[in-house]
Amino acid sequence: MIVGRVASSVVRRHVKYVTPVPTAAASGLVAETYAQIADEMRLVVTPALPHSIVPELLAAYWMLSREPLLPTSAVDRSVKEAVAAAVSVANICPYCVDMHSVGLYDLAGEPDAEAVVADRVEEMADDRLRRAARWARAAHTDDAPPFPFDESARPELVGVVVGFHYVSRMVNVFLANFLLPPGLSPRARRRLKRGISRVLHPALHDPREPGRSLPLLPAAPLPATAAWAAGNPHVAAATARAYAAFEAAGERALSPAVRDLVAERLAGWRGEDTGLSRRWCELLIEGLPEADRAAGRLALLTAFASYQVDEEVIGEFRRHRPDDRSLVEAVAWASFAVAREVGARHVAAGASRT
Repeated sequence: MIVGRVASSVVRRHVKYVTPVPTAAASGLVAETYAQIADEMRLVVTPALPHSIVPELLAAYWMLSREPLLPTSAVDRSVKEAVAAAVSVANICPYCVDMHSVGLYDLAGEPDAEAVVADRVEEMADDRLRRAARWARAAHTDDAPPFPFDESARPELVGVVVGFHYVSRMVNVFLANFLLPPGLSPRARRRLKRGISRVLHPALHDPREPGRSLPLLPAAPLPATAAWAAGNPHVAAATARAYAAFEAAGERALSPAVRDLVAERLAGWRGEDTGLSRRWCELLIEGLPEADRAAGRLALLTAFASYQVDEEVIGEFRRHRPDDRSLVEAVAWASFAVAREVGARHVAAGASRT
């Protein structure tokens, strides 16, 4: 009952800027993907909804999230949820922090879950979770600690990091800031999290078959930047298919000049936060034509400060590309570009240890 009320409230008030496909009206690939999500997550989770405007991106989002996170071939779900929550903290995504700390209430206990929420991972009592969260919190930076587990776990855990660097940016742009009602006191928030975690217990503990999502998209070659996934065939196949879908979306929605600008900025990025000023962004786009300035602003802010994307940024993009599809594709590509770069840094790290 609690989960049902929260989920209904989320769907009513959380999706911004675009009109998603309602579950009852879905057909084709959207209906098939929604059905998988609802079966495994007990509902069509709200981060899926903005993706529904572009069916292949909905499938790409789902497989990039599902295959590393849900099956537990090498790593248990508690470690993965700690990684997902820590990445969400790093990306200033309160919605995702709420979502994955709720899972940790059941899998690891309230104190360790709230330590991640408060960005105090050193206070976590469980050594495995503490090492995982410490690594994930900095996995996008030059200061990332060494990979904290056996190399067999790399595809799943780097996959979770990559997936949530993507998802947290999409959530920051298209969803409201909080999963739980923002007016709750700290005590009431914890009480609600306890209740939701009890209801979610089956979804967190039921075994998941690897590779279930793969038929949703056609096969694609695994790029060199995703070689971190090669040790797990299901994660590798999902990553290759999703990457191909995101690349195609970027080619449709953004000019080569805008995509090159994001790539150049990524090449010099060391994981640092941009701060509150947007001057860095305005300097980078000032030489572009008007339409590309609007698209470049959206893409750069999504990539490097997604919590700063607001109605003005969206409105400027829509002046030139007014349709929902172009907006979702542009934001998805920019989110993916950073996630891909974060993963690529762990290809080199893994090779140095083997």
